[in-house]
Amino acid sequence: MTSLWRVTVRRPHDRAEETRAAFVSLARQGFEERDVEDGVELTVYADGDAVETMRALLPDATIGPVEDGWEDAWRAFHRPVEVAGIWVGPPWESPPDPSRAVVIDPGRAFGTGAHATTRLCIELLAGLGRTGSLLDVGCGSGVLGIAAARLGFAPITCVDVDPVAVETTTENAAANGVELEARVVDALTEPLPAADVAVANVLLDPVAAILLRLDVGVAITSGYLQDERPAHPGWSHVETATADGWAADGFRRLTVTCPTGAPRQR
Repeated sequence: MTSLWRVTVRRPHDRAEETRAAFVSLARQGFEERDVEDGVELTVYADGDAVETMRALLPDATIGPVEDGWEDAWRAFHRPVEVAGIWVGPPWESPPDPSRAVVIDPGRAFGTGAHATTRLCIELLAGLGRTGSLLDVGCGSGVLGIAAARLGFAPITCVDVDPVAVETTTENAAANGVELEARVVDALTEPLPAADVAVANVLLDPVAAILLRLDVGVAITSGYLQDERPAHPGWSHVETATADGWAADGFRRLTVTCPTGAPRQR
């Protein structure tokens, strides 16, 4: 009897996050994601104990035994990408310049760098023309925080509601020789650290809620489709970048003028 199984499920974009969370918490052997016509196809490789739990939680999942050679096929799925001069790839690939590389093991937490939303966030961060302190909300694997460090941002704080994501971010930062702080925070209910810039690559509705709670001057958001934009009271929309049907937006905090004429943040 095989000890490893391939579990695949399709979800519309607005329901994908809950399935990602289930996959990450129940299986650590491998993770794949690809866009399909009606949403997202998510695939995880899991052992027998995790499969039985997944079968109960995801009755519509397609489950089958993994054939010999699955490791090579899985590795072929995770290819490096380069955006804004930053190389992002798995540990079995060799970056051309390690000082501009973000090496991410795709087996534990969501966020390898290959997804369009991650690439778009890095592109917008690089295009700011400034650095400073950075807050990564919903850090996942830590790929955006580490990429920001490569771009010159510091200090960097990464937060996520999932302890596995925080642990993985810390491990990935150490593996990349990057200094950052990662902590467990529920961004929808708990105070968020102040910073110069925040990045939030999550889902549309959580992004809108997070924008209301940020203490930053610049925000970059993603995790939603190119025909969507989060509600952003108190923010000025600056730019949108799109790729593969996904979008990322840049916002600046609105300012108001005091009676003396001096601007202040609203």
